[in-house]
Parts: sequence; C-alpha cells; structure tokens
Amino acid sequence: MVKPTLLLSQEQIKGLITMKDVVEAVEKTFKGMGDGTVINPTKVLLDLGETAEFPPYNGFMNAMPAYIGWLDSAGIKWAGGFLGERRKIGLPYITSLILLIDPKIGNFRAVLDGEYITNLRTGGQTAVALKHLWKKPEIKISLYGAGMQGRTHTMAISEFFRISEVRVYDINPDTQRSYAEQMKGFVSGGIVLAKTPEEASGGDVAICVTQSKEKFFRYEWFKPGTILVPIGSYQECDDECILNADYIIVDHVGQTLHRGALAGLSERGKITESSLHGTIGEVLAGKKPLPAPDKRTLTILIGTGALDVTVATIAYNRAVEKGIGGTYEFV
Repeated sequence: MVKPTLLLSQEQIKGLITMKDVVEAVEKTFKGMGDGTVINPTKVLLDLGETAEFPPYNGFMNAMPAYIGWLDSAGIKWAGGFLGERRKIGLPYITSLILLIDPKIGNFRAVLDGEYITNLRTGGQTAVALKHLWKKPEIKISLYGAGMQGRTHTMAISEFFRISEVRVYDINPDTQRSYAEQMKGFVSGGIVLAKTPEEASGGDVAICVTQSKEKFFRYEWFKPGTILVPIGSYQECDDECILNADYIIVDHVGQTLHRGALAGLSERGKITESSLHGTIGEVLAGKKPLPAPDKRTLTILIGTGALDVTVATIAYNRAVEKGIGGTYEFV
C-alpha cells in the first residue's frame, strides 16, 4: 500500500537532525559520488533577474535532483535566493523545498522545508572537505560573510577541529557582532572582527560565503599551505587565485565550470576540466591523491542536490519512526 506524502516543516526538521548527523551523512554521500553509487546530474538554473534583464525579480531558482545509493532514496531540491522584494519584507535570502520519492515505484514520500537543510549541509560540505585536506587538529579560519552560512560553517568545522581563531569580515558590523556572540561557544580561541577584508586574511583556510559580485579576495592573501573555499554564486576571489592554485578540487565538475568562482574563466577558455585535480568525492573514494599540504588548494563547493536529498532522507526516516509531521493525499 502506498503511504500518503509526509509534510515536514522547518521547526520539525530542527528536532530531527543535528550537525553531527549532517557531517557524517555528507561524508558518506561525497564518497558515493566518487565511487558512482550516488547519482547527481548538473543543477538547472532558472534566472529570475539575478543576472538576467527579465524578469526583474533579483533572484534565481535551481532544480537539483539526485539518487543516494547508500540510502536507496531519490529526490529533488527546488531552491534559490532572492535579494529584492523578499528581503524588503524581512524573509531569509534562501527559499527551498525538497521532494523525496521512492525510487522503486516513484511515489512521493515527503515534502520538506529545505532552507534549514541547505544551511547545515553547506557548512557540512566544507567541514568534510577540510577533514581530509587539513591534517592538523587545530585550524585558524578567515571567514568572509558572518550570516547564517558563516555560522553553520563554524559549527560544522568545530565537529572535526579545535578552532584556534576566526577572523571574520562582513559588510554589516551588526552581523559581525551577532556572529561573535552566537559562535563563541564553537571557537576555542578568539573571534576577531575585521574592519576590512585584508584584516581577516591569514587563516589556514579562507572561506567566502557572501553574495558579493566583486573579486574581493586577493592572491597575495592566498599563501602556500592555505585552503581557499569560495562558496558564493559569483567569483569572490581574483583571477590569480584560480590560475595560480596548485590544486583545484570541486564537488561537481559540470556545475563548477558554469557557476561560481570558475564560471568566468571557464567561459573564456582559461579553465577547463583538465585544470581540475578532481572532485572531493574522488579524493574520499581514493581515486585521487590528497594535495600536498604546503601548496595552494582551491576548493570549489557549489553545492549538490545529493547532499540535500541525503539529509532530507535522514530527517524523513526519523520522522516516520517518531510519528512526526502531517500527511496529504495528493492522489
């Protein structure tokens, strides 16, 4: 008998998963992407005025399907970000839903809020990459962007490392101060509120989680031994950071060549698939060697639907076990 579709709100999901759950699940899914047991097509972009001239809504939506072999689950995330009218009425930048199906018969198992899952898995994906790329117990972070994803990055990284210092820069000083207050329990050392991007530089890892369309991170800050992780939708670092990186590791080849830090240079033919060391999944699956620790490593993690479907499936399974969530008979 086909069960009705389960509906899970953001508040319900918060009670079903932890950051520890997320980083463990992300690691398994990255490995599955490397060994072929996780299927993740390139996301499809609907530009609603983020860069297009029409329509004028200053936003975008992505369709992100995936199949997760280790969970035998499939689904799609329909998600995006809006800076126009959505921000004016006080709503978060991200808007998202995740739909799960039974891959054997195709019925819809669940519809879940995706904003909370997106924020957690985005921090989790960087933390898992660093677990394998940074082989010391302590880490010093240069953080650009003190909003929600800056916070989930800090939380996730603290699952694997003692954070000896965070030097954080944000264009909004109030956001910086709020970050410092909320994240002090996750940072063993101090939190420095940088007044300029340069003041925030010097970390073992530099993480850019901004909505900036400017190439603000400079090559002179990208020292040998540094791991640079630009997460934003645009190129947050200058061309030299990319062209002179010793290693470029990505989460998904097709996506990273067409969106985010590599897109501009890829369009001009200066970066191609042959420029890449490989994917983080290939590294975890043992198909690609780890980068040398004294080199510059550029890690591009655009975000994959596979991670969202993974975390959503874990939340769904727990909700079923605990009898949480509403249901709806679509058919």
